[in-house]
Amino acid sequence: MSVVGFDVGFLSCYVAVARAGGIETVLYPAAFMRSSYLCSCKIYSRFFVPTETQVVTNCKNTVQGFKRFHGQAFSDPFVQNLKSSLVYDLSQMPSGTTGIKVMYMEEEKVFSIEQITAMLLSKLKETAESALKKPVADCVISVPCFYTDAERRSVIDAAQIAGLNCLRLMNETTAVALAYGIYKQDLPAPEEKPRTVVFVDIGHSGYQVSVCAFNKGKLKILATAFDPEMGGKDFDERLVRHFCEEFAVKYKLDVRSKPRALVRLYQECEKLKKLMSANSSDLPLNIECFMNDIDVSGKLSRAQFEEMCADVLARVEPPLRSLMEQAHLKKDDIHAVEIVGGASRMPAIKERISKFFGKEPSTTLNADEAVARGCALQCAILSPAFKVREFSITEVVPFPISLKWNSAAEDGLSDCEVFPKNHAAPFSKVLTFYRREPFSLEAYYNCPKELPYPDPIIGQYIIQKVVPQASGESSKVKVKVRVNIHGIFSVSSASLVEVQKSEEEEESMDTEQSTEKENEVLHLQQDNTSKMQVDQDEQKTPGTGEQENGEKKTSVEEGKQEKKSDQPPQAKKPKVKTKVLELPIENNPQWQLANDMLNLFMESEGKMIMQDKPKTPLAVINSRLLGAYCFYKTDRDALSLKLDDTEVWLYEDGEDQPKQVYIDKLVELKRLGQPIQERYTEFEERPKAFDELGRLLQQYMKIVEAYKTKEEQYDHLDEAEVQKVDRMVNDVMIWMNSKMNQQSKQSLAVEPVVKTMEIQAKAQELFSTCNPVVTKPKPKVDLPKEENPSEPNGPVNTQENPEAQPSGTEQAAADSADAAEAKPDMDLD
Repeated sequence: MSVVGFDVGFLSCYVAVARAGGIETVLYPAAFMRSSYLCSCKIYSRFFVPTETQVVTNCKNTVQGFKRFHGQAFSDPFVQNLKSSLVYDLSQMPSGTTGIKVMYMEEEKVFSIEQITAMLLSKLKETAESALKKPVADCVISVPCFYTDAERRSVIDAAQIAGLNCLRLMNETTAVALAYGIYKQDLPAPEEKPRTVVFVDIGHSGYQVSVCAFNKGKLKILATAFDPEMGGKDFDERLVRHFCEEFAVKYKLDVRSKPRALVRLYQECEKLKKLMSANSSDLPLNIECFMNDIDVSGKLSRAQFEEMCADVLARVEPPLRSLMEQAHLKKDDIHAVEIVGGASRMPAIKERISKFFGKEPSTTLNADEAVARGCALQCAILSPAFKVREFSITEVVPFPISLKWNSAAEDGLSDCEVFPKNHAAPFSKVLTFYRREPFSLEAYYNCPKELPYPDPIIGQYIIQKVVPQASGESSKVKVKVRVNIHGIFSVSSASLVEVQKSEEEEESMDTEQSTEKENEVLHLQQDNTSKMQVDQDEQKTPGTGEQENGEKKTSVEEGKQEKKSDQPPQAKKPKVKTKVLELPIENNPQWQLANDMLNLFMESEGKMIMQDKPKTPLAVINSRLLGAYCFYKTDRDALSLKLDDTEVWLYEDGEDQPKQVYIDKLVELKRLGQPIQERYTEFEERPKAFDELGRLLQQYMKIVEAYKTKEEQYDHLDEAEVQKVDRMVNDVMIWMNSKMNQQSKQSLAVEPVVKTMEIQAKAQELFSTCNPVVTKPKPKVDLPKEENPSEPNGPVNTQENPEAQPSGTEQAAADSADAAEAKPDMDLD
């Protein structure tokens, strides 16, 4: 079973896998894969290019920065404000969500955000499968901690379209905390005061902070805060704005009128920003053939850059202050501050974090890979294939969640806050209603000002088939609401408690109870348990669940009886039996993909994957030939020129060619490159073959020498045969030394003197001649058997005795088989 963690960032993606030795990050061919460089080609298939080439050459058809559109309506003001800054086109999906318009298969297509994310996840899945050499299904995917319910469901749907089973959507700061805490050996014991650590994650398009309490084997998130609109992109934007204004005055160029030039400027400004993090002096920015064949240049210092970004840097402290207020902590309570994310490398940001907490922030974690590693660790914990050190994780609800419904006792709507802000998650609560007919609940976030987007609705849930009791009274309906392991709210179950009176006694129930039923009562019964217990609670039978709830209600009634102990005894109450009936629930989450649409997207993704396959051989042409470049025996520039021409053709005219054209190009390159590749392969494999042959020669030479010194182990060998082995060894030794000397004088650009196949054949000949001689067994000597008087019938035949104990060899084999079935232990130390 595979164990994989995906960090799907706004700009970059990382993949981490769990092996028996621990967690390691899978490197894409260009060290990492950027989600912004997901391209949908004009004809036939999609490209997933980890370089910047495709963004510039095909910017209108290249999708980038799409993560922010998950779960967003196309009419959302947030989406409409972003449209003008994108080089690709947005469009409205039939469901009202946001889609992206590209050219695919010579047609204009509109893909949903779920489909675009699924395309990226499919590529990341392929990368993980290449590293693990096995299929990948189970995974953990990271999301920002400020993601709402609709956004989280959108990511889950995207994973399903990509053929992935997402075991958990994990908040990015929680993943970082897990990667930090699980390796710590000095954490306080569970009964001691926890160690409090703050984690700051500043990425390309989001700023998140969380404060965590660590005990041995335990991680608890205390509070989170965020600024979803702040990140490295804001600093890039200031640089782009500065140079657009400078180039307009200096070169009379309107940069924003040309999307391709604007994309190039963004790329160069990002590089300049990274350079300024390490250098405080003036740094140049030069772009050749920027617009209208004009070369442009400029320069900027770190001090100037920080001055123009002063308002952005001022947004660093408010989330930190909010975090400390929510957790009711003082700065002295903080043990350490860990920072991750690409933008955390900026000296100005480090300085402000250090000033706020009064201590230097730590960078013990890999700023880029920490999230992916934490996700892989969580996947290993959830997977039955690995045994990992026990480490429990308690999350929090980022926004307060409320329910509202039509009140049965009062006119209008009633509402109740079910999960307050920073409430523990995953978590379940049971709500009790008294109703005579079906009713609906609407879940929403009751803090619109805190939400990153204006739509506070989570969804509507209709409890169906509610009927009154046989007596005409309202029925008791128990509704279980839950925030699950993904951070998604749901109404997980509903049940009706049907009251059945015993036939023996017909007395009426206590008036206090009947009065209670006339008024609407909302009981919250909390289940503050761990993740596994919550999951098991969902699987309990209705009868079991009602029994637990009944016990809790009974305890309240017992308290009332104690207060009435001084009153005269009353008549016996009737015996009451209850029957629990499961009720169907109609779920209508906001912006949820319908099942038929989800199935259609899954089928479409499968077809596009098949369409991508014909271009796979073309993508590896250069990498296979460039490795053997120095083995070319004539004009090396001819091969280099041919490769360059093919690369230019690939990214220009080659984008929309039929499969046969690619095959012809490959054949043409193989004609030049195949001889080079063969000589390169011989150069790699020939030393290994010589080493194997030398090992055999050393082995047989030692045996011949031992025979000549008359060692007892070999005194039974025939002298003539041993002499034959001696001659054979000498001949092969002379042949090998001769070939090695000749090959050492040979140029790498010509055919080798001896090939690997010849060396292997010589080794096989040596083995076939010598091995039967030197491995000849000694003749057996028959010894008289001693009779055992206690066993008159002779020794027991263990093969015929079914109760006989296994031999040592058999027991060792059994132990080996048991060991093979054991789960691999992850070395987290």
